[in-house]
Amino acid sequence: MIKEFKEFALKGNMIELAIGVIIGGAFGKVVTSIVNDIVMPPIGLLLGRVNFSDLFISLNGTHYENLAKAKEASAPTLNYGLFINNALDFLIVAAVIFIAVKQLNRLRKRQENQPAPKKQTKDCPECLSEIPEKAVRCKYCTAKQEVPMSDRRPELTN
Repeated sequence: MIKEFKEFALKGNMIELAIGVIIGGAFGKVVTSIVNDIVMPPIGLLLGRVNFSDLFISLNGTHYENLAKAKEASAPTLNYGLFINNALDFLIVAAVIFIAVKQLNRLRKRQENQPAPKKQTKDCPECLSEIPEKAVRCKYCTAKQEVPMSDRRPELTN
């Protein structure tokens, strides 16, 4: 069982997945910081000095100056400002993932459209082994091969 677990854990896909999750977590933190620290403050300034993280509705009917004071009083709140920040986080992450997947699909499609490389081998008619296209004799059964005049080496034409 330990051997099977080792094989499972050390497979290339598993390690790549772990790396992806770690990078994704770090990317999420960066996006959250961009939204909270760079995008939302100018939007809040344009909308009359609004701090989106302080936008909330107190569900118990009491008015509180800010979200911190409402939480301090253990008041139930509907934090729509934080929801706006998180929705913007999601939209940015979704847009980046969409662009990345679109680029990967474009690269994959480009690779699929490339013609397959020309086969440089042929099958020996005697033993059916795969041998180089310009071979004069089969390396497996030593049968003489038919080689077109254009492909013959000058030293073998005598």
